[in-house]
Amino acid sequence: MCFVTYIPYQRGFILTSNRDESVGRPKALPPKKYFIDETPVFYPQDKLAGGTWIATSPKATVCLLNGAFVKHRHQPPYRMSRGKVVLDFFRYEQLSDFVEQYELNGIEPFTLIIVEQENKLQLSELRWDGAQLHIKTLDAFQTYAWSSVTLYTDTIIQEREHWFKEWAIQHVVFEGSDVLDFHTLGGNGDITNDLVMNRNDLLRTVSTTQIQKTPAQFLINYQDRFTGKRFSYRIFEEEKISC
Repeated sequence: MCFVTYIPYQRGFILTSNRDESVGRPKALPPKKYFIDETPVFYPQDKLAGGTWIATSPKATVCLLNGAFVKHRHQPPYRMSRGKVVLDFFRYEQLSDFVEQYELNGIEPFTLIIVEQENKLQLSELRWDGAQLHIKTLDAFQTYAWSSVTLYTDTIIQEREHWFKEWAIQHVVFEGSDVLDFHTLGGNGDITNDLVMNRNDLLRTVSTTQIQKTPAQFLINYQDRFTGKRFSYRIFEEEKISC
């Protein structure tokens, strides 16, 4: 939920998320298929709150980062976990329905990255600052990177975006595995701010999840960075292809 990249790929996209989390939080469950109002949705599950930071269905892919524009003051209790917002998105037919109807009051600030791919590829960024929802339509045929404002300063966020831009320039031709390598190796040697980060073994990058969706394939890859285990699913066939 704390470093996310988006890349247009073969008339589709690759969305990859590194999750930075407290090591004391229960380990998440690897991705599998669930049903939300009869819609099949694939996601890893946060065992503590039951939500998720990234989920995908045949219609949309949604990824969450903590915080909106600036590092806010944590003021519990909150009405519900932000991870539940990701799942609730799939209860709505259209993005516009979610924006107009969903009740956000009482939820901690967050950023949602939403990729829709029905008739055409569409990319949107939603930021809830605790009082107002800010919506931006992005060019789905450009590359983007985001970092959580709750963990990284503006300077570090800009530096991480620069690493990604440099990588993209050097990788005109790439596969999903190349993006995963970047999410593992990106950085300048500062373990507290590299893409796979570790802050005194209290806060670490605990997993990486990647959604790869094109007209020819629909894949989800997941790496548990505590155990080193990797999971890969071919979603069109709903088949676990490696572990």
